[in-house]
Amino acid sequence: MAGLSRDSYSDMLEGGNFSTQETLYEILSVRKDATYDEIRAAYKSAALNTHPDKAQMALNPLVSSSEKNEFLSVQKAWEILRYPKSRAEYDKQLQSSRQNLEIVATEIEIDDMIVESTADSVELLYPCRCGDYFSITSRELGQIGISVREDGEMELHTSDSVPASVVLGCGSCSLKARLVTNKT
Repeated sequence: MAGLSRDSYSDMLEGGNFSTQETLYEILSVRKDATYDEIRAAYKSAALNTHPDKAQMALNPLVSSSEKNEFLSVQKAWEILRYPKSRAEYDKQLQSSRQNLEIVATEIEIDDMIVESTADSVELLYPCRCGDYFSITSRELGQIGISVREDGEMELHTSDSVPASVVLGCGSCSLKARLVTNKT
């Protein structure tokens, strides 16, 4: 298995303490049961579409970090899904992660959370019974289409793409909480 270590695809799978992370299959826009040739073709297309040099040729002298991250995500997805062994391990971890996400200790709303502002972001916290906190930052919420002001007020950018809830992990124990983001 050349390329990425076990920790690398664990990081791709977990990507933080919430569960809205795209799967490697979603990054490459392929089905979970895609063949090697389908994955390779999707990788080539995605790599061409997200390559930082292409963005620069479009009269954009500075490539944003999100464009670089998108290209790096495509590269990581290919490095894991191209090898049967690493793909099988990733699939096992993905399945395990999905099973774990279904068991949540509590359901919370934004209004229930404590808002802590720092110089560069806002963090929302909810106490866990172990004494630590379930938390999510304004940056993480922004990635799923939700803006949070310093006072904790939430604004949905596009209601169709915002998930109805986000699962948060506790900072210390294995408990999870479901943060309801889209009350309808």
